[in-house]
Amino acid sequence: MSQHDRRYKLTLEFLQEVLPAPATILDLGTRNVFSEIMEQNGYTVYNTEGEDLDLLPETVKKFNVDAVTAFEIFEHLIAPFNVLRSIESTKLIASIPLNLWFAKAYRSKTEKWDRHYHEFEDWQFDWLLEKSNWKIKEKRKWTSPTKKIGFRPILRNFTPRYYAIYAER
Repeated sequence: MSQHDRRYKLTLEFLQEVLPAPATILDLGTRNVFSEIMEQNGYTVYNTEGEDLDLLPETVKKFNVDAVTAFEIFEHLIAPFNVLRSIESTKLIASIPLNLWFAKAYRSKTEKWDRHYHEFEDWQFDWLLEKSNWKIKEKRKWTSPTKKIGFRPILRNFTPRYYAIYAER
């Protein structure tokens, strides 16, 4: 099972636990592989269309949905607080990559938009949610093992890389 397949499997299990299908979801970010996985598992999924959510946080108000999902999106925003405050749905399911002491923040060398402005520690993300009026009901962390050789790949076997939350208003 690849790294992505494992992450998708764990994310889907968490989603199904906190928001069983059928449900209507606004998934922040453009349509992607996981949008399709959610649909294959009984969810109706709408996506944002690539708008800069830092500049247009009100985009999230265009949708009447059961929940908003944000899987590995908030680390790309300079001001995720504004988007979190703009969400009108009462349910949020989100995941972020955690800040790892042994790896620098991700920055693509080829894609200008593909970089992490934030890589949170769990308490920082919790605080961001609290300040934007969300109450965390469920949390989960998981590792991201790789088949590479070296010190960092060994650490990835037991150091949590992803943090998922279910929150309500």
